[in-house]
Amino acid sequence: MEPAALRSGFNDHISVESNGGFDCPKNKQPFIIGGTASGKTTVCNQIISQLHDQRVVLVNQDSFYRSLNDDQLVNVHEYNFDHPAAFNTELLLSCMEKLRRGHPVNIPSYDFKSHKSIEPSRLVNPADVIILEGILVLHDFHVRNLMNMKIFVDIDSDVRLARRIQRDTVERGRNIQNVLDQYSRFVKPSFEEFILTSKKFADIIIPRGGDNDVAIDLIVQHILTKLGQHDLCKIYPNINVIFSTFQIRGMHTLVRDVKTTKHDFVFYSDRLIRLVVEHGLGHLPFTEKQIITPTGSVYSGVVFCKRLCGVSVIRSGESMENALRACCKGIKIGKILIHGDGKNGRQLIYEKLPADISSRHVLLLDPVLASGNSAIKAISLLLSKGVPETSIIFLNLISAPEGIHAVCRKFPKLKIVTSEIDSSLDKNYGVIPGMGEFGDRYFGTD
Repeated sequence: MEPAALRSGFNDHISVESNGGFDCPKNKQPFIIGGTASGKTTVCNQIISQLHDQRVVLVNQDSFYRSLNDDQLVNVHEYNFDHPAAFNTELLLSCMEKLRRGHPVNIPSYDFKSHKSIEPSRLVNPADVIILEGILVLHDFHVRNLMNMKIFVDIDSDVRLARRIQRDTVERGRNIQNVLDQYSRFVKPSFEEFILTSKKFADIIIPRGGDNDVAIDLIVQHILTKLGQHDLCKIYPNINVIFSTFQIRGMHTLVRDVKTTKHDFVFYSDRLIRLVVEHGLGHLPFTEKQIITPTGSVYSGVVFCKRLCGVSVIRSGESMENALRACCKGIKIGKILIHGDGKNGRQLIYEKLPADISSRHVLLLDPVLASGNSAIKAISLLLSKGVPETSIIFLNLISAPEGIHAVCRKFPKLKIVTSEIDSSLDKNYGVIPGMGEFGDRYFGTD
């Protein structure tokens, strides 16, 4: 039975969907967040305040309102400012794409009293994090596709109305009767038709908005983790971090927790291992193939390379063998035992590998990449057996930056597939924050 945190989305603090996150990019690009619904501005400002040592810019969808013409101004109370047509989405996409590519842009300045774009525009420079907030930022497919994280702030309808009244009367100089009339005629129907329906696209749903400190803390930590991964991925294009969601983050929380029981540690480790193995298999070479379906239709698909084998680094690597066997029926699995303490002194104790390993693609299994010394010893052995460096895919659950540097500098042509990159190593060469001695926790010998 799964803990309630993963069944309900961290209880009432934060709801989690499975369509969020991103793969490690080949070139560093900004982390783009989209926030929508009432309370979004408060949440976005709190995220910005916690990312104080990162370059962050806020882009407001309101800046892209279309200027009203004279006829529209005469009947301004008949104009629906909450409809998608009220925004210049083409200009918004153009500006966001330029920022994503590292170019500065001029963002329009919109005056809510005259209902027109005015001069001067606002110069926005590229940043590590770009937050796009607005009532309809999740409505348009093309805008959504720019985002690494999509947030929907979910608060009570009475609170939404109260905030609308305060904003429009205080900040935009409107009388309360006009605000209430606009709310009943346009705001509420548009919310139900365009905004509420975009909730299904959100990666994260935040109840209670800016009052939800737990949700905001989780989001900030997730962003900081991804920014660190961006930097390493820019240096080493052979690193592949699996598509990250808050479900994966939740599983990492459980396997890293010192209080987690052996049963739960094994269960959630196995889930993460299966995801890493599946992702690793996706990096194998393939050939295109057309087949006939039971309906008589032609399906254009692919066939992956069949000459595979796994090699586990004893003992922790053996925890990954079941997942590999479940994905690749009848796969051959070799074993390597390497012994050593501390940073140096790694010694090959035992190896048993398929005789024809030089003609196979090899999935090297070790759940933790720490200093990289054991990995280098294992990879060197595979190369001495005639395995091409390009035929090796190294699979692990967590990696330390020191290990990534060591392995990738020596073997730039192999691939590393991991689920998270941790912060550093401690003085004993343990991964921080890490998950402890993986083999002892998994096999119950701690």
